[in-house]
Amino acid sequence: MELAAFCRALPKVELHVHLLGAIRLDTLAEMAARQGAGYTADEVAELARRDAKPKGVLHILRALEQRILRGPEDLHRITYEYLADAAGQGVRHAEIFWNPTGTARDSGIRYAAGADAILAGFDDAKHDHGVSALLIPSIDREATPEEAVEMVGWMTAHRRERIIGLGIDYRENDGPPEAFWKAYRDAKRAGFRLTAHAGEFGCHWRNVETAIDLLGVERVDHGYTVLDNPELARRCADRGIVFTVVPTNSYYLRTLAPDRWAADHPIRHMPAAGLRIHPNTDDPPLHRVDPQRCWSMMVQDFGFTLDDLRGFMLNGIDGAFIADADKPGLRATFTAEFDRLRAAMDTPA
Repeated sequence: MELAAFCRALPKVELHVHLLGAIRLDTLAEMAARQGAGYTADEVAELARRDAKPKGVLHILRALEQRILRGPEDLHRITYEYLADAAGQGVRHAEIFWNPTGTARDSGIRYAAGADAILAGFDDAKHDHGVSALLIPSIDREATPEEAVEMVGWMTAHRRERIIGLGIDYRENDGPPEAFWKAYRDAKRAGFRLTAHAGEFGCHWRNVETAIDLLGVERVDHGYTVLDNPELARRCADRGIVFTVVPTNSYYLRTLAPDRWAADHPIRHMPAAGLRIHPNTDDPPLHRVDPQRCWSMMVQDFGFTLDDLRGFMLNGIDGAFIADADKPGLRATFTAEFDRLRAAMDTPA
C-alpha cells in the first residue's frame, strides 16, 4: 500500500474546517455565475487562485457572504457536498465552523434558517455516506464584540442538539481574543463547548494564553506561536490540550522560505514540545487539499512517521466534542483499522 492510499483509508475526524471554505470550486463557480452575483468565469478563477505564496482565503469567504450566497439551500448544498467528499477520504466525523453574523448581515439568511439547512445537510450526508457532523457557530472577529454576544444569543434562543460549541475566526491581527470575553462567558453559561483560532497569523503567543485562560477554550485552532513561550507550551502539554493544526496554512506558506518551510514550520516542532496536534484541511478546495493530502503532508513534508500519525489520529478523537462515552469505542475501532492498514504498508508488494 502506498502512502496516499494509506492516508485516504485512514479513519479520521476533521475538527477544523470552515463551511464556506469547504465549497467545491465548481459549486463556487456555478453560484457566482448566477444572475446578480456579478462574477465572470475569469473573475471566479482569479478569486479562487492559490499561488505558491498564497494570500489566504478570507476574501473568498467575504465574497460568498456579500455577493454569492442566496439562501439556506446554498448552505445545505455546501454542507452536503463537503461531507460527501470527506467521507470518501476516510473522514468518519467532522466538526464544522460557520459564521452566522456574516450570513445574517450580508446574505440575509437568518440564524435559525441557516442552522436548520446545515443540520439537514448533516442528516442527508449521514444517510447517504455514514459520516456524522457537529456544528460550531463562530464569532467573526472582524465584527464587533456586541455582534458576537448577539450571535451567542441566537445560539441560545435556537438550541439544536448538534450545534455543539462556539468558535472564533477571521483575521486575528486586529481582533484579539480578549475583546470577545463576554460572548464566551455567555456561551459557557449556556453549556456550549469552546474553541478558538489563536496564534494563526504569527500573532503573539499571548493570544493563545488569553484564549485558554480568559476565554476558557478546551482546544485551540492553529496555536502555532505557543512555541514562543516554552512555559505556556509546557502548561498546554500538561493539560493535554489538542491543537487543530493546518499543514496548508497560508501564513507560513507565504512567509517561510520554500527551502526551509517544512523544517521551520511550527507544526514540525509542536510534538517535540509535548503538544498534542491533529492535522486538518481548514478550507479544503480553496487550499487545494483534501484529507488524504493533508495527512500525507505530515509524513512527506514534515517528516513524521506512521506511528506519529497513529497518535495524531487518536488526538482527534480525544479533542472532538462528541460524547465522552463514545470515545473509547471509537479509539478501539480506529486503532484496529489503523493497525490493519499499517500491516498492509509493511507487507512487501
